[in-house]
Amino acid sequence: MRLSCVMMLISLFLGLPQFSEKGNAAENQYNVLFIISDDLTATALSCYGNKVCHTPNIDKIAAKGTRFTRAYCQATYCGPSRASFMSGYYPHASLAFGYVSPRSYIGDRPTWSQHFKNNGYYTARVSKIYHMGVPGDIEKGSNGTDDPASWTERFNSQGPEWKAPGNGETLENNPDGKKPAVGGNTFVVVEADGDDLVHSDGKTAQKAVELIETHKEKPFFLGVGFVRPHVPFVAPKSYYPPFLPYGKHILPKKVKGDWDDIPKFGINYKTSVNMKMDLRRQKKAVGGYLASVAYMDAQVGKLLDALKRAGIEDKTIVIFTSDHGYHLGEHDFWAKVSLHEESAAVPLIISVPGKKPAVCHSLTELLDLYPTITSLCGLKIPNGIQGQDLSGMLDDPSVSVRDAAFSVDPRNKGNRGFLLRDDRWAFIQYKEDASEGVELYDMQHDPQQFTNLAEKPEHQSKVAEFKKRLAKKLKAIRTNDLGHTYTKK
Repeated sequence: MRLSCVMMLISLFLGLPQFSEKGNAAENQYNVLFIISDDLTATALSCYGNKVCHTPNIDKIAAKGTRFTRAYCQATYCGPSRASFMSGYYPHASLAFGYVSPRSYIGDRPTWSQHFKNNGYYTARVSKIYHMGVPGDIEKGSNGTDDPASWTERFNSQGPEWKAPGNGETLENNPDGKKPAVGGNTFVVVEADGDDLVHSDGKTAQKAVELIETHKEKPFFLGVGFVRPHVPFVAPKSYYPPFLPYGKHILPKKVKGDWDDIPKFGINYKTSVNMKMDLRRQKKAVGGYLASVAYMDAQVGKLLDALKRAGIEDKTIVIFTSDHGYHLGEHDFWAKVSLHEESAAVPLIISVPGKKPAVCHSLTELLDLYPTITSLCGLKIPNGIQGQDLSGMLDDPSVSVRDAAFSVDPRNKGNRGFLLRDDRWAFIQYKEDASEGVELYDMQHDPQQFTNLAEKPEHQSKVAEFKKRLAKKLKAIRTNDLGHTYTKK
């Protein structure tokens, strides 16, 4: 009996998915449904503890899967973050720091979805997987900086964004209230007329449901990118009542002198001060954000219902995450980019048929998705990619594959700021030579990061240790097969 036949019989006995000898997808191989929300903080989800915003559909994924509590993006705004987890390389390896796809930086190496495509999967993206400008590319219905080689087919979901009819208000830089709702990367809340299908995410869900039904007979990798809750905070009016009146929202704790021990580079690019948002506007921003999350969650539910109707729930791995976190007033910071916990940490849930539900507190990175899902689907993990296989955590959540998570503020070609987050400490260094300062937080005793310990005499040895660890990490990242020349700045 041929060895391949023996292996197939063993796999059948153990209930493992079957694959063809050539590495092409066989009919009973796992499907992959990759769902990513834009600018989503885990703390907005009820499965992560939010008591105001109920997200029953994302909660359903968590109820069946493994919910990771300490997952981190590799770059704190969307272009380089998405280029990183789709390519399998850290930004400081690929040098893909901008609003770009990784293609020109990685050559002909397969991206995550392309690897599945090369192994016989139908691969499609609906809306934003690689970078798209929101609201600009969504208004135009354009591809953004997508990578065509990653997909068998690709679909965009045009929407009106801030121009949607309804009750809209610009919250940012509008202290006298005279500015109408405006476009761009601006805090705007629109309680929109019409139903889900008026907007991009409703159209995205509709197309994804259609693709699930059409391709249910053979393995697929379907990337579904929802743009909410990215600004503008636009959702149908029907999603707003749970978050009204806006004045009921409780803002994060504010500490007098909170910025005094934060280096200048550590003050986020959007703050309550420079956005000129008073307490009323801050509370409305939170309410508008949560309404957008509720709308996005409803679209996730349509995908889960489609899997059930198609009879392929037990053949489909479901992943839910975001490209980075988001500040909602912590430290009077708003939006992304900072390396503080709210911006660098992300929600991550992986649901695999037959695996028991669990909560995993081990440190993980979005970079780990490529090798993990590849491994779970029985495909060979490509040489060179830099993530870690998390498969073992799905059987035993106490398993650990990292001693620290790594993320960067990718501005100035990645030389703006660096984060190392281990079990106890969060260390942030500004510039590779630390010339713009450092931050050190004891996450056991100060999880909200109010007290920077970096200048305390008793913590100088810890700061020195982290500086060495960071230099070692960057050296390891830059030791790769991409052939780039790296210059320290």
